[in-house]
Amino acid sequence: MSYNNEQLNKLSLAGFESTLRFAQIALDSAERLVKLQLDASKQSLEDNTKAAKQLTELKDPQEAVNHLNKLATQSIDKAVSHSRNLYEVVSGAQSELSKLVEESVGHFNKSLISSIESVAKNAPAGSDATLNAVKTSFAAAAAAVNTFSKAAQQVAEFTDSSVKAATSATADAVKNSAKRGATV
Repeated sequence: MSYNNEQLNKLSLAGFESTLRFAQIALDSAERLVKLQLDASKQSLEDNTKAAKQLTELKDPQEAVNHLNKLATQSIDKAVSHSRNLYEVVSGAQSELSKLVEESVGHFNKSLISSIESVAKNAPAGSDATLNAVKTSFAAAAAAVNTFSKAAQQVAEFTDSSVKAATSATADAVKNSAKRGATV
């Protein structure tokens, strides 16, 4: 009986530790997101104040148009950079949470296998077929979870590369557009 209580205690402690780690990951990610947003807001306020002062000092309308084009290009570059930073924080949190889930599932699987083996040692004669069926079912479920995890990781990697390619393409398009606008 004490062996079962010990197993239960270990399982409870592992669950508690996983919950604490989940909370820490969530809080750290939220903190980074809030800091990123506050920094972006401060920078935007400073940039807009500076731009307004510069525009009031310009006398030539063409110079004002060129300056506004330059400001628009800078704003888009900053927005792309900010979205990249946001994506990195969210992607990092997702990656950490995925690792946590994989570890938790792994610990649970080990605990379950240990319990099945313990039951198998004390099982009555003739129950081998039933225990083998349980072990086979469990192995199939573990393989399915593993396959799902790998597929989810591949989707995350594909999404990551797609987002990076899209932000680079956007930044390049803005730069090319700004160059064309400056030469016209």
